[in-house]
Amino acid sequence: MEITPYYQKDIECLHCKNKFKSTKIRSKFIKVESHETDFQPIYQNKDINPLLYNVFVCEHCGFSFTDDFTKYFAPGLKEIIKEKISTNWIPRSYGDVRTTQDGITTYKLGILCGTLKKEKFVSIAGLALRTAWLYRIMENKEDENRFLEIARDRYSDSYSSEDYNGTQMSETRIIYMIAELSRRIGDRELATRYFSKVIEKQSTSIEPKLIEMAKERWQEMRG
Repeated sequence: MEITPYYQKDIECLHCKNKFKSTKIRSKFIKVESHETDFQPIYQNKDINPLLYNVFVCEHCGFSFTDDFTKYFAPGLKEIIKEKISTNWIPRSYGDVRTTQDGITTYKLGILCGTLKKEKFVSIAGLALRTAWLYRIMENKEDENRFLEIARDRYSDSYSSEDYNGTQMSETRIIYMIAELSRRIGDRELATRYFSKVIEKQSTSIEPKLIEMAKERWQEMRG
């Protein structure tokens, strides 16, 4: 029997506690060829994109979340989510194999739910960044830039509030992301300022690759 790249995972909704199925991709089918300068992974197999399956969409109430979301709901938030999401939700499943457009829809739902739930800025930034990557795959430059800007702004919020503490994102990486996303959307002034901040960290940073990448981008912009 041939093993397919896809398998179904049982998920419990953080919001309504109902169970539903979501598709994931077996790790042995995921091979990254390279990364873009904003860390978008380029996969060897263009037909299998793990990015499409990061967001779990509850088919019952519409609440959409990732593994990064906390289980905690501040008082009153469940009611807000019910009012804004669940009452308008037409039950439908994103549990099967997803198209790129499906992926974009699930990320937008994730951004909406994460924002209502007051998840960390760094989490929302990651969702917006991945939405931009999917638009890039579809060669939709306008929407790609729109979501790159949302991601940049949320990374800026995360940097100023330091809500990245305790996550996999370091301060150096946050600063690099603000710089690189600013460069990509044409905000040269902010890009230059933040690339300089990354380069200033070269004596203390434990991420020399990020410092090198910042230097390369900075040279490109000056060239």
